[in-house]
Amino acid sequence: MTTDPATPWRRLPTDLAGAMRPRLPDAVRSIAGAVTETLPDFAASGGEKFERDVRTAVQVALERFIDLAGTGEPALPPGIREVFVALGAAEARENRGPETLLAALRTAARLMLRAASQALAESRQVSVDEIIDLSDATSAYVDELATACTEGLARQLREQAGEGERRRRQVADLLLRGGASPDTARDAAAVIGWPVLDTVVPVLLPPDQARDARFRFATDGVVAERGHDAVLLLRAGPRTDRAALTEALRGRSAVVGPPAPWTEVPQSVLLAERTGFGTGREPVFVEDHLAALALRGEPGALAVLAARRLAPLAGLRPGQRDQLLLTLESWLRHWGSRTAVAAELFVHPQTVSYRLHRLRDLLGDDLDDPAARFELQLVLVSTRPRV
Repeated sequence: MTTDPATPWRRLPTDLAGAMRPRLPDAVRSIAGAVTETLPDFAASGGEKFERDVRTAVQVALERFIDLAGTGEPALPPGIREVFVALGAAEARENRGPETLLAALRTAARLMLRAASQALAESRQVSVDEIIDLSDATSAYVDELATACTEGLARQLREQAGEGERRRRQVADLLLRGGASPDTARDAAAVIGWPVLDTVVPVLLPPDQARDARFRFATDGVVAERGHDAVLLLRAGPRTDRAALTEALRGRSAVVGPPAPWTEVPQSVLLAERTGFGTGREPVFVEDHLAALALRGEPGALAVLAARRLAPLAGLRPGQRDQLLLTLESWLRHWGSRTAVAAELFVHPQTVSYRLHRLRDLLGDDLDDPAARFELQLVLVSTRPRV
């Protein structure tokens, strides 16, 4: 007789069902108990409900197996198959991979073979060929169960990934639109695994880079696709310092906007748009173009430039800060002449020297860098404090 290799249970003796059915309650109890006892991690979070679910799955599997004996039917009709698809999906929801589930099925397969062999042996003599056929059928049947479980796990993971991506797009859209309440924004960020929503670094990319950006920056960034470009929004951290971004974005035609509080992401993205994509392999950093943007009339650029250049003075008392900025602006305009500064401000030259010494402590090498001096002067001419 020719037997379909996909249905080895056709070769099983037809008296298997009659031999096993009276012993089914004991077999279900034994196999379900072995699964939970030998694989404690499998049952750690389930409690009584989990044990009931395991017993149900084992009973459904055993009843179907003995019904298959001597037939060429498919292993799992849709209703029964769905039981094991659901079992795999439950594993995914518990953030477990297939390894534990497959180990449980191997345990169950071994005990199913033993239970079936013993049931037949207690009713009559069993041949070696029958044991071999029983082993083949058991292995093939449990493979079908494993396939169904794996399908459920994969299906649930795809669903979770889709839901996770939907939530990440929601955060990206929320930050790009602006105007969200702090509670709304922070709750949405927490859902995607951002415990703190603080500084964000926007990166403009060509649209064909969106998928790669999602993969490369994973939990650290969210991506919004806008047709003409893609916007990667990165939470501040080690991956957003300049050296790390230069390395990660090399050759990707990226424009890195200035770091901004989450409430100011739209303005930072706008500055990146105004800067435009570069032509070289290295990413373009908007911070290198703030002065040019400010001179072109971008008010947001001047605000970012001021915050960046005057950050070292942020901790001073307002009166002290104004005095130092007034002195600095005069010193830059008079090309470092302390006498001219003292005359303009109506203070003693030693007072000017003291203030400049304090400024050098705060600003360091910026006072000797022509580009930094120009940017400082641009900011100070626009703000020009008075005492």
